[in-house]
Amino acid sequence: MAEAVDEVADDDMWGAIDRLHAWLDENSAHGGREGLLLRMLKLSEEVGEVAQAVIGATGQNPRKGTSHTWDDVRSELCDVVITALVALRTLTPDTREVFTAHLAGVTERTTLPARPPPPAAPAGCARRSPRS
Repeated sequence: MAEAVDEVADDDMWGAIDRLHAWLDENSAHGGREGLLLRMLKLSEEVGEVAQAVIGATGQNPRKGTSHTWDDVRSELCDVVITALVALRTLTPDTREVFTAHLAGVTERTTLPARPPPPAAPAGCARRSPRS
């Protein structure tokens, strides 16, 4: 396991996504539009596994009790990210550029201040409160 972690850590993440995409293409039972749709649906399956792990980690199913750990949830979330990136790679060979540009746009629109600070009053002028 440690060797696999070192191998991916030393490698470019995007190269790993390309290799996973190529491996899936070579070993897929379905091609064309059907293969594309099934690869997109795989993401829903992985998200369902996150939900199952959360339910198990919190013991929400009285019949099963605590069947998972938060480490299981973390692992399933990683599977969601990997599956999403491979699905994106299926749609475009420019995965890195598309993802990076989209992330920058989301970050920009969600990290801007809600409203700019009010302008400073000119020197010697007191600002009146709305109730004055």
